[in-house]
Amino acid sequence: MRLGGELAVVTGSTAGIGAAIAIRFGAEGAAVVVTGRDRRRAEAVARTIRDAGGHAHIILADLEHESECARLIEDAATALGGLTVLVNNAVAARVDTVDGAVADLATEAWDATLRVNLSAPMWLTRAAIAPMVGAGHGAIVNISSRQAERASRGHTAYIASKAGLNGFTRAVAVDYASDNIRCNTISPGYVLNARRDHDLSADRRAQLEAMHLTRLGRAEDVAFAAVYLASRESEFVTGTNLELDGGASNARGSVLG
Repeated sequence: MRLGGELAVVTGSTAGIGAAIAIRFGAEGAAVVVTGRDRRRAEAVARTIRDAGGHAHIILADLEHESECARLIEDAATALGGLTVLVNNAVAARVDTVDGAVADLATEAWDATLRVNLSAPMWLTRAAIAPMVGAGHGAIVNISSRQAERASRGHTAYIASKAGLNGFTRAVAVDYASDNIRCNTISPGYVLNARRDHDLSADRRAQLEAMHLTRLGRAEDVAFAAVYLASRESEFVTGTNLELDGGASNARGSVLG
């Protein structure tokens, strides 16, 4: 078991990439806290982990609020008997005024995005440091996006939040290396999503595939990378940004409009 004995919180783990990470962590021996805002979906993920012989706890939290982030980590450390791994995966839900080009961007949309995508990882990480120090080691994995460095149109707040998260990773890595706490980023390219891509046209799929040297990403691809960065296999890796994009960062690709 590559994560045997690890005690993990995976935010936004009721669906998509977060669920894939939580399920894979459970399969690799970690005890996992599944967290989000939807109990029904959380129970489905936790059931999948348990049915495969893993250990899962459910702690619901709304990461828009600083107090909820602190409570989540405190409750998780109590439920798990400590904390050694934190995956900051949750992203802001759609708000009334959506993201867009800066001239069209409402302050409410900007604030809502940065609050969940950047402030929440800071609040969660801040709360997680003490139990990780107590455990003698820790691994923090931040799920960013290739868009932080290769922007597409109309995503100002999202892009800014993910670029900030990349910088946050480096700061944490530097400040806590002496405490045996590592912090790394995964920046996925386009990852297929069942809800978003259920009616993906052939032309649109071809356009997206043209951005990659291999194929479109799957949530499981991110999960496998997260296992590596959370495990002792990556003890010599900290402060890095893993571009998990099917080679797109090495070649010209179409820019999404």
